Amino acid sequence: MSKVSDLWKKEDWLAVWIGAVVILVACIAVLTGWFDFSALKFSTWTVGEDAPKAVALGTQLGAWAFWRKLLVTVGVLGILFAAGIKLQGEDVKKYIPAFLGLFAIAVIVRLISAEFTLNRYLEWAFWALLVGLLIANTVGVPAWLKPAIRTEFYIKTGLVIMGFSVLFSNIAKFGLYGLGIAWIVTPVVIIFMWWFGTKVLKMTNKPLVITLASATSVCGTSAAIATGAASGAKKDDLSIAVSISIIFTILMMVFEPMLIRACGMSALMGGSLIGGTVDSTGAVVVAGTALGPEAQTAAVLVKSIQNILIGFIAFFVALFFATRVDRTGTAKVGASEIWVRFPKFIIGFFAASLIASFLIQPVFGGDSVKAINGVLDQYKNWAFVLAFTSIGLDTNFREIGRQMQGGKVLWLYIVGQVFNILLTLFAVWFLLSGKFFPIPTLS
Repeated sequence: MSKVSDLWKKEDWLAVWIGAVVILVACIAVLTGWFDFSALKFSTWTVGEDAPKAVALGTQLGAWAFWRKLLVTVGVLGILFAAGIKLQGEDVKKYIPAFLGLFAIAVIVRLISAEFTLNRYLEWAFWALLVGLLIANTVGVPAWLKPAIRTEFYIKTGLVIMGFSVLFSNIAKFGLYGLGIAWIVTPVVIIFMWWFGTKVLKMTNKPLVITLASATSVCGTSAAIATGAASGAKKDDLSIAVSISIIFTILMMVFEPMLIRACGMSALMGGSLIGGTVDSTGAVVVAGTALGPEAQTAAVLVKSIQNILIGFIAFFVALFFATRVDRTGTAKVGASEIWVRFPKFIIGFFAASLIASFLIQPVFGGDSVKAINGVLDQYKNWAFVLAFTSIGLDTNFREIGRQMQGGKVLWLYIVGQVFNILLTLFAVWFLLSGKFFPIPTLS
């Protein structure tokens, strides 16, 4: 078991406490209405006048609300992460200016990704990696900025905050259909990709294999983050997994709805297939919308049910790596060793999910949970953009080339994703074609 001091001095636990503080304050702010805790969110902007639902950049930057929320965001995250650094016994005086510099880069990333055209096709995670990589591989990362490059700290905190949005009630909306598509296919794909990567391709970087397998089968970026932390993946491993996932997510988001429509598949089946195979939740919404409202609803429900698996998969990956992959010699790994290796942020993730599902929602209603998540979503995104910018700043192209292992990583993703699509297609046909079970009605 951990010492009491570990609860305040270890990064895993500090991520839990920081996430808990953000969730608690957001709940108080929304449920009481006493103050506005909203973090900064860039509205989609454009320099032209022909983009619907987009505002002029100058109008957005000139608004008082923009600068107030910017100060709230940098203040909340800066104070909480600085406190975490202090509790870990590190130099806060060096961290604070470095954090402000990193946050400034993150603001540029969010600004770029909110541009009307870019926002339609590429997520902020892509731009965070790209901007970080450009800095690292051109002018280089200045020494004063390096104390703020804390990839895992930001990632773990973001995942704890994200847990509040993973509601177990989503299972009931689609019942056994969604469970069959999301919860049966996903573990099978992970196991297949692990076997294919380690046995057929003979890849020695096992954390990269399991990270890419999770990104492919669950939900891209978030699953890669959680599984990468649970397996001890390096920053370069995570960068590779996320980069490949983002590239193919864009392709699938555009072409999968076209193929579904060409095949004459029903909206319900097509949306479910998209929800089970397109990695990013945002891309799932866009691709599902292309097939109509029913397809969009089915896609989002399947992906939401699938997202619930993130914490479970991270838990079992941590257990598997501690007892099987990272074992040395013939000695068995005891419970204490498993606990030491276990990523504690998963406890925070599940706690947040349980509180939202079985306390806040029953007492205050679904609208309140939705409003709270509207606030938390931006804090989660800011934590993640800090993390992905850190990954880019801490990565070089030579290392990425080495990690590709002669193209094996790409082959692992392609073969795994094809297997994922075929297996999901079978599950969708079996459950939703009407040949074996009644077709559900979605509102």
